[in-house]
Amino acid sequence: MKTILAAALAALALPTPALADVELIKNGSFESNTVADGSRQWIFYSGLTDWTWQNRLGSNNFQYNWTEVASPGTADNASAGGNLTVYGPFPKTSPDGGDFIMADADPQFNGALYQTVSGLTVGQEYTLNFWQAAGQAVNKVGPTTELWKVTFGNQTQYSDMFSLPQGGVGDWQKQSMSFVASGTSQLLTFLAIGTPGGQPPIAMLDGVSLKEYHPPVGGVPEPSTWAMMIMGFGAVAGVMRRRPRNAARTA
Repeated sequence: MKTILAAALAALALPTPALADVELIKNGSFESNTVADGSRQWIFYSGLTDWTWQNRLGSNNFQYNWTEVASPGTADNASAGGNLTVYGPFPKTSPDGGDFIMADADPQFNGALYQTVSGLTVGQEYTLNFWQAAGQAVNKVGPTTELWKVTFGNQTQYSDMFSLPQGGVGDWQKQSMSFVASGTSQLLTFLAIGTPGGQPPIAMLDGVSLKEYHPPVGGVPEPSTWAMMIMGFGAVAGVMRRRPRNAARTA
């Protein structure tokens, strides 16, 4: 009986099995590129891997997707190249560290950045995390707004919106969104959106991560754990029922 009771208590004490925490985004920190430290480069020429960008062409083959890959400390440095220098002082790095994306959020010049995500389970909930920041192009006037439009498959959500005064700086802030997969492979798209046109609002992006959602530790146990717990409760209850009768016989 003691052996049964010990086994039952051990079953009750079993922890919930560890759950896989697989990262589904490739190059989510934007570190794989050919941009030299201390410089910025248009995304068309940056050698950024695993991501594709909307190629908006205007007259004379002019590129209308004004997005850059920026190395640390270059967002407010006019000598770093590119065309999206913002008012400073702007944080040297994001909390994710390393390179990041700077995108013109003016609807006349913005362009999508996207990646096909594979290995999804239909009906599974996924958590998307990323860091965002914002600023305004130097020598421009008036307040601005900036945010990211995020689309995953057929679902669209929007990040928190920055509302900045002229020349203001929107420090890095973490964003978290939940999506449910409707296919085994889906397109994840980021599009910077801002106002007003002509006074470029600039949106920054870094640390993109997508993983399966799992309940917090101590949440709902796995089915196998439930079965062992039920057996444990049954064994303990059986022992408790026998004790009064044994005590009566002894008396």
